[in-house]
Amino acid sequence: MDTRKLYYEDAYIKTFQARVLDCEQTKKGWAVTLDATAFFPEGGGQAADRGTLGGVRVLDAHERDGVVVHYTDGPLTVGETVQGAIDWPVRFCRMQNHTGEHILSGLVHARYGYDNVGFSLTDEGCTVDFNGELTREQLDRLERDADQAVWDDRPVTARFPGPEELAAMEYRSKLALTHDVRIVTVEGIDRCACCAPHVSSTGQVGLIKILDFMRHRGGVRLWMKSGGAALEDYRARYGASAAISGLLNVPQTDVAAGVEKLLSQRDELKRQLADLRRALAEDRAASLGETAGNILLFFQGDEDSLRLLANAGMEKCGGVCGVFAGADGDYRFVMASRTEDMRAFIRANGPALRAKGGGKERMISGRCGASRQELEAFFDR
Repeated sequence: MDTRKLYYEDAYIKTFQARVLDCEQTKKGWAVTLDATAFFPEGGGQAADRGTLGGVRVLDAHERDGVVVHYTDGPLTVGETVQGAIDWPVRFCRMQNHTGEHILSGLVHARYGYDNVGFSLTDEGCTVDFNGELTREQLDRLERDADQAVWDDRPVTARFPGPEELAAMEYRSKLALTHDVRIVTVEGIDRCACCAPHVSSTGQVGLIKILDFMRHRGGVRLWMKSGGAALEDYRARYGASAAISGLLNVPQTDVAAGVEKLLSQRDELKRQLADLRRALAEDRAASLGETAGNILLFFQGDEDSLRLLANAGMEKCGGVCGVFAGADGDYRFVMASRTEDMRAFIRANGPALRAKGGGKERMISGRCGASRQELEAFFDR
């Protein structure tokens, strides 16, 4: 017997009573079937509702051949009538986000003819894939029009049309469906086959916001939030903007310009630091004396500075010149030699120095886990 699906009869049911038809233990928890349920099972890119049944938690729900199976963290007695309660804040958030996606997808389809070919809804928002590209300017216009549809407070309805009516109806669908097709209609905006609960009017969506987008498989992928999730996202972003504004001592409207100025100053300081490090490396290289053995140098510089010193050092020594930057247990290195094959050198001595690296015959670079004391003992041979 199919489960009576209360979420189709009224998407706003928060609590209900139902009789337990079956309960058996599985790897996913206790599998419970009821004669009726308001728990929406996983489907169409949307996760199952959470909540409680008769005092146990509902962890997941799936539909099998018309029967909704609830997975709970405890058993229920077959034949008992139990109270069910939906985690309503989560459910309503999903209803807002899902209806917001319908509004935007309907506008995209009507304006550009693109299909929604991918959809994933989480508790935070959703991602939507369209099979055509959209520009930032086009998305800005679509977002404004989607929010206008919200403010117009248009009716949102869901029903199962008969076969003849369905055959004559134009609607969006990812799959070719022929029977038991539930059509969700946003008046004047969208008509789409969908199994999920939705709000009853667009005004309850509250707000639609496109957060980001990227090119994806010849089309575009959007990240969007609606309703309370969009409001919380705005609050978080406003808080971050206010904090950055205070740190930069600029108005919030000038934050981007303030960050750009700060990055420009940082880049200039990095260039100056690189010049100073190179000059210091050149002075250090000029002071090196000749030796028949190895040379070990510790120098806090960039890769170019380490290579400069290693090149200079290998000309002054008969063994290996090793230049290390960092701290005990985490050194970057460049090692060079006129007399040794450095690739063979690192293979033979890498384990003792806890070092890994690669390069050419005369010079290698990498990272080393040895301490300064260990390096000094190794090179003083």
